Amino acid sequence: MDDFGPFGLFLSSFLAATILPFSSEVALIGAVELGMHANDALIYASFGNCLAVLVNYLLGFFLYQMMHEKIQNSKAGKKAYTLSHKYGYLALILSPLPVIGDPVTIVAGLIRLKFFWFVLITFSLRIFRYWFILTMLQ
Repeated sequence: MDDFGPFGLFLSSFLAATILPFSSEVALIGAVELGMHANDALIYASFGNCLAVLVNYLLGFFLYQMMHEKIQNSKAGKKAYTLSHKYGYLALILSPLPVIGDPVTIVAGLIRLKFFWFVLITFSLRIFRYWFILTMLQ
């Protein structure tokens, strides 16, 4: 982090929001401990993490193209798709959590949740998570 500064925090936050086992929270705390201003750290970490969430959504969105026919031709697929739409936005509350959060964002794209609500919910929660961590540090 010391060598790469803001770009390092951005990149680590981006990678942490993919399915790679990586902790953006540790990178955020490390950046602040190494002297990065908390507001700058919040911006770079949030931007990287939110951009990766968009990539996850788009990945799921394009996976739907390949899986559409299979989902529609399967009784279990239709039921899963219907249930996911019913509880999909509620499941987005889990998106900032480690391990399960990133697959939730991919599934959101796969089931084609409305993009506006997806962005509003996931971005807000992820930015709030970083803000909360930084508040606890001070």
